[in-house]
Amino acid sequence: MLNRVWIRTAIAFCLILLPLLSGCSPTTTATADSPYSQIAPSADGIGKVYFGREIAQVMGHQGAAWLERSSRKFEESPDVAIDLLDLRPADTVADIGSGTGYFSFRMAPLVPAGKVLAVDIQPEMLEMIAARQKETGVDNIEPVQGQIDDPGLPQSAVDLALMVDAYHEFSYPQEMMLGIVEALKPGGRVVLAEYRAENPFVAIKRLHKMSQKQVKKEMTAVGLVWQKTDDSLPQQHLMFFEKPV
Repeated sequence: MLNRVWIRTAIAFCLILLPLLSGCSPTTTATADSPYSQIAPSADGIGKVYFGREIAQVMGHQGAAWLERSSRKFEESPDVAIDLLDLRPADTVADIGSGTGYFSFRMAPLVPAGKVLAVDIQPEMLEMIAARQKETGVDNIEPVQGQIDDPGLPQSAVDLALMVDAYHEFSYPQEMMLGIVEALKPGGRVVLAEYRAENPFVAIKRLHKMSQKQVKKEMTAVGLVWQKTDDSLPQQHLMFFEKPV
């Protein structure tokens, strides 16, 4: 009797407790037809796994005020990040997951002969950008309605695609990145700003941080080549990748 009780307890531990502790479930293997697998969702995830990473929940437009918080300039040093992009006056820049346009409006003056494509899947965010354009007179930002699996960008038209604290929320990261790569000109760049998962003192929820190793793995899978990582920002990696010529 004791042996049977022990065996049942051990099985229950393996099937229930271990998946919860590891953040995975027994069904985490991607199939030949899909790079994704499914697990029981964690508190801040959607239960979809890509290259061993559970995808984070999307922040809705209801959180727009958080994107525009005054403390952000100290927490993230956005002006430093933009300087590191080395934008040229005629560049076409895609701000993927643009939200309220926090970075779009900061980049627009640096590309006076180019434009910023502000891509978001939430029409409410794009409406906020359009309203701010009317107020400020900024005319070289183009709001783009993206889809969860398609950035909606023209082919071979983008010099640089920027994603700030956004990529980890893509519910179809492979499809989105393939669309972004297709939109890049040969030699075009992808830059990701992600909170450092390697640093336990970065007070951001686990699924909303990414390590360099994980980002490199996922970008390599869509044909991008890592150039460099700049850690000048207070809490984020700024990672640069290039589309081969």
